[in-house]
Amino acid sequence: MSSVADQSDKKSFKKLGARHKARRRAVDLLFEAEARDIDPADLLSERVSLSVREESVAPVSPYTRVLVEGVADDLDRVDGTIESYLQDWTLGRLPAVDRAILRVAVWELFHANDVPPVVAVDEAVELAKELSTDDSPSFINGVLGQVVQVAPQVRAAAAATRSTVVADDEK
Repeated sequence: MSSVADQSDKKSFKKLGARHKARRRAVDLLFEAEARDIDPADLLSERVSLSVREESVAPVSPYTRVLVEGVADDLDRVDGTIESYLQDWTLGRLPAVDRAILRVAVWELFHANDVPPVVAVDEAVELAKELSTDDSPSFINGVLGQVVQVAPQVRAAAAATRSTVVADDEK
């Protein structure tokens, strides 16, 4: 007979597993959009439609949608942030998969209030281990370790901006 704690651990594991798959699919979509030189939101829409029409195409999870749409909407700031922490590199010189992984992680650090920073960084490192070069996990960890330092200020500024917009809308 399993305990309540065991059941809770299994639910957490399943939730983390689903989020990991969603992140991986978001990285795949961002990578493909860049390779095809199309807007990630357009590719996402195409895949959602395709999954509705074709049973063989896996549905796009809600969290994958959040990630891809979020990165697409905030791409300039996300890329600018990444670029500012690259030493002796440019964003364009990075492997495309590393760019996609960093974009997802930076967006999560800035916007996903339900994702602890350590989880966003760990997930990015795990994705780099699965999808990229041997050097990529430590490189990505180093860049994100710096971004983590400014993420609370970015979140606070975003919250303040939202509060101002809401207050202005109520007038």
